[in-house]
Amino acid sequence: MNINHNIQFNDDKKLIHFLNIQNLSAQQILEILELADTVKSKSLDGKTVASLFFEPSTRTKTTFELAAKRLGVDFINIDIANSSTSKGESIVDMIKTLEAMQCNMFVVRHSTSGIPHYIAEQVGNKISVINAGDGAHAHPTQAMLDMYTIKKYKTNFKDLNVAIVGDILHSRVAKSLITSLNILRVKNINIVGPKNLMPENIDELNVIYSDKLEEGIDQADVIIMLRLQKERMREALISTDDYYKEFGLTKNKIKSAKKDVIVMHPGPINRGIEIDSDVADGPNSVILDQVSAGISIRMAIMSLILKNKS
Repeated sequence: MNINHNIQFNDDKKLIHFLNIQNLSAQQILEILELADTVKSKSLDGKTVASLFFEPSTRTKTTFELAAKRLGVDFINIDIANSSTSKGESIVDMIKTLEAMQCNMFVVRHSTSGIPHYIAEQVGNKISVINAGDGAHAHPTQAMLDMYTIKKYKTNFKDLNVAIVGDILHSRVAKSLITSLNILRVKNINIVGPKNLMPENIDELNVIYSDKLEEGIDQADVIIMLRLQKERMREALISTDDYYKEFGLTKNKIKSAKKDVIVMHPGPINRGIEIDSDVADGPNSVILDQVSAGISIRMAIMSLILKNKS
């Protein structure tokens, strides 16, 4: 599917959809991070947001719902499995029906890359669309909450050594993270994992690749662990036992990083595969902070976009 990255902005260059990180400036990213600290509850009374999750989720869907409710927004959970789309109705017909019900925003998650962009192209100018994850393409609000969490603990992005460990090839989170970190001009981005779980365009990503965990996290300020995306693999590319042995983050292996390193994970965590419980629940872990940050960041993004639409 051809993805139009420019559709995010109106003629005044204001953000009206949140579909990817790619065309945002460092200033725009930082402004959203700052807004997350100041956004007011009940500031969007009278607005209606519809949740269109064609793919299951717990953290993302729940934090969007909590964020919307704190903003005073009416949040509609569409039961996709039992909706008219299961009876043959097209996505376009469904969103046009919701549009006629005076919805102001759709939050879309889909297993196919590009669907949120497609929906944004189909809706009228009174509707905004947020990408809550599409295929292996992008997960921009996850990247934003990760930047928010990093900023909380490491105030200066430009001096950071960041290591992203795991299944980069199938991870939409990794793609949005790498884009965000490059825009914010961090010092180094190391990507770590088996070669067959790396994208072919590594040379274009402005990253350093390592196939050894201790080498890849050496002197890291931030370690972001990713889960194996088994549901997106067409075949078994690596055994979980081999993966844990080579790339599982343990108390012993984390010693290669800086003492005050923070450990992150977008969830859900596969304990004993990509990370040990001693690390996931240990003093360096900020994984639960990421979950909390999801509410503040999604409040900020919804507030900014809906006000830009007014």
